[in-house]
Amino acid sequence: MNNICIIPARGGSKRIPRKNIKNFFGKPMLAYPIQTAINSGLFSKVLVSTDDAEIAQVAKKYGAEVPFIRPKELADDFAGTAPVITHALNYLAKAGENYTNLSYIYPCTPLITAENLQAAYSAWQESQAEGCMIVCEFPSAPQRSLLINSENRIESLYPENRAVRTQDLPTTYYDAGQFYFAKVAAYIKGLAMHSNRTFPYILPRHLAQDIDTPADWQQAELIYKAMHS
Repeated sequence: MNNICIIPARGGSKRIPRKNIKNFFGKPMLAYPIQTAINSGLFSKVLVSTDDAEIAQVAKKYGAEVPFIRPKELADDFAGTAPVITHALNYLAKAGENYTNLSYIYPCTPLITAENLQAAYSAWQESQAEGCMIVCEFPSAPQRSLLINSENRIESLYPENRAVRTQDLPTTYYDAGQFYFAKVAAYIKGLAMHSNRTFPYILPRHLAQDIDTPADWQQAELIYKAMHS
């Protein structure tokens, strides 16, 4: 299977310092996506792209390859995911390693499972789309979102939907921010994941937990504990 998995894990997290290798139920956070990717059996190589020597050491300990240290210009607060993934793919291509399909998994994703990866990959392959994004259904209709204005009063973000029943509005989804698939050739050419070239794989909301703040971390712990109790 000619697939590559890339996990981008930089060292400079601010709101939760060192969160990519912070202990989560006995293992560094980064261990979870690495082991899930390996256990899925989908990938010829699982690679971690990092600028941090300690993260690189942890990644290798749990079975990932770290063939390079990411350049500093791709590791600051403004570095996007696409340049980081493209850098890794170009590095591998120069070394004579070319892959058909790509998955990139974010490092703080302890709730994903090998079964979810396998199911999403299978559905994506059947769809024949160039990319696959993991999405979740919004818990409430965003078309009826509210704002609090400068006078501390409520305003409708979309006034035209103020009187529309939620059941009459189309179901909407958000990017779960966990993992993605793409054909490497399309990705290198600038595949936009938010486009009609991307297949949506729908994940239950409780499995999609951003971990950006200490409160997010605690929420993830509660969900993980419930899943594994």
